[in-house]
Formats: sequence, C-alpha cells, structure tokens
Amino acid sequence: MNLSGKTVLVTGASRGIGKGIAQTLAAAGANIAFTFVSSVEKAQAFEAELIATGIKAKGYQSNAADFSEAEKLVEEIIKEFGSLDVLVNNAGITKDNLLMRMSEQQWDDVLDTNLKSAFAMTKAAMKPMMKAKAGSIINITSVVGITGNAGQANYAASKAGMIGLTKSVAKELGSRNIRCNAIAPGFIETEMTETLSDDIRAEWVKGIPLKRGGKAEDVANCVLFLASDASAYISGQTINVCGGMVM
Repeated sequence: MNLSGKTVLVTGASRGIGKGIAQTLAAAGANIAFTFVSSVEKAQAFEAELIATGIKAKGYQSNAADFSEAEKLVEEIIKEFGSLDVLVNNAGITKDNLLMRMSEQQWDDVLDTNLKSAFAMTKAAMKPMMKAKAGSIINITSVVGITGNAGQANYAASKAGMIGLTKSVAKELGSRNIRCNAIAPGFIETEMTETLSDDIRAEWVKGIPLKRGGKAEDVANCVLFLASDASAYISGQTINVCGGMVM
C-alpha cells in the first residue's frame, strides 16, 4: 500500500481522526494537502511535522462547505502539487440536542459542515480526477449514520447522507476509474472524547465486542487501504471501523 507520488487532500486534518489519517498516508509516501478552519499556528506546526517526514505538505485555511472556496482550493492544490489523486472528506462537527430543542441554526451548521462540504469537495475534485481517469474518494461517515442516535438527529442525518452520496458517486464515476467509498468509525478515542467522564466512556466500551475504544490510526489504516491500489476493485462500500459495535 505504497502511495509514493500520490497527492492526497484531507479536509479537517488539524486534529483527531483527520490528523491521524494525514500522518498515516504521509508515512506511506503520499504528499499531503489538508484543510483547517481557524487554528493557524496548530496547522503550521502540523505542516512542518509532515514535511519533516520527507514528503511535500501544505495546509490551507478553507471552508470546505463553501462551493467557490472548494473549487479554488482544488485549483491551488493542482497548481502546487501537480495532481489530486485521493480526496478524504473528513471535516465534521457536532451540535447535539434533542430534536424538540434543536434550533434551525444547529441543524444547518452540522449539515453544511458535514454533508455539504463532502458534496462541494467531491464536485471540485472530480474534475482533475476525470481528466486523469483515476482517483479515490473516501468519505468519513459514522456508525451513527447507520443506527441513528438520540440527541444527534442533525449529525446522524448528515452522516447517513454521506453514505447515500458515496453510493451515488461510485455509480456515476466508476466508468472513469474513480472509486468512492465510506468509512463509518464507531467510538474513537480523540481529543473530543477525552472530555467525556470515565463512566460514560466505560458505558460505551460495554457495547463494543472488542472491549476498547478505537484509535485514530484504526480509521487511518482503513483509509490507507481504500486510497491504495490494494482496493482497486472496491467501490460504493461503507466499512464500519467500530470494534464490532455495528454488524
């Protein structure tokens, strides 16, 4: 699963799962472009960290949900790196609330960041991929998009939407040798889950057959597989990376 010479764009890669994905793909030889929203210093430090591994890397401050920004971003990446071989739609947020209390703004913010960004980035990235007649698009969804979850109607809807988008893109672009797959992480230990109490974390683990939370590299290793030629005949699929939580 060597990605030497390939250019990968990972959205929302300054922390958590996105950061783990970028690090794993860089270790496999890929050149990394990544987006971030606000933390410039953190992004610059991460860019330097990636470059130190011997690959080319550049961070872009960009709102992936903005259609014009997405197109401009892809144009800049093509100019800087020469190609775009793999797109990882990872950018996402949560704004949890019971539906009866959920505001329209909470709904819109989550759907825009999680689902509209995947649409905008895919539409922008498919142009150079179609020209090259090759590419892999990987959408980071969630097991919540499969099962639903109380208090997360907006998040679950956005992640379920990504699965539908994945299947549709796979059918539309397959004839151009462009594959599209989704990965549905379960309970993954990141900066976000560190804020949970020990009791809540223990309750989550009880429902996981492997009896542990996942790590960012567990998701990243699956991304590496789908980004590489090792998965050349896999498209339109959703792979659950959840320790058996969802079967």
